[in-house]
Amino acid sequence: MTFSPNPVPDQSAPLRAAVRYGIFGLIALAVVGSIVASLVAGWAGLWGALIGVAVGGGFVLCTALAVLFTEKLPPATSGAVLLGSWLLKMILAVLVLGILKGMDFYSKGALVIVMVLALIIVLGAETYGLLKIKVPYVVPVSEEPDSDGK
Repeated sequence: MTFSPNPVPDQSAPLRAAVRYGIFGLIALAVVGSIVASLVAGWAGLWGALIGVAVGGGFVLCTALAVLFTEKLPPATSGAVLLGSWLLKMILAVLVLGILKGMDFYSKGALVIVMVLALIIVLGAETYGLLKIKVPYVVPVSEEPDSDGK
């Protein structure tokens, strides 16, 4: 008889932690980036920072969410959904940045800086979330088949 004092996390626990830490990092960046950009560039800095957080952070988080939502699907279906989500993200990013190109209500410097920081922070937070959760790669003794295959 074996005793495990801690419950064993399921296979999606690392990915859920990655999404959770990514969202926390993105919220922290939104607050700090908005304050700093507002102090430097006024209202235009605030808008630039918020748009940068939305575009940069949303881009990365959508991939993690797509993987999380398709984890139980067959590999071919999961791959198709991931490819489709990537294509949709690229189209949306180009459209948003294309629409914003001619507008002047936001700070382009704040947008670029916060967007790059959002990509780095969310990827780092997701990596931390993936590495923090330990999931065993073995079948527990109670679930192993008997010697006769049952």
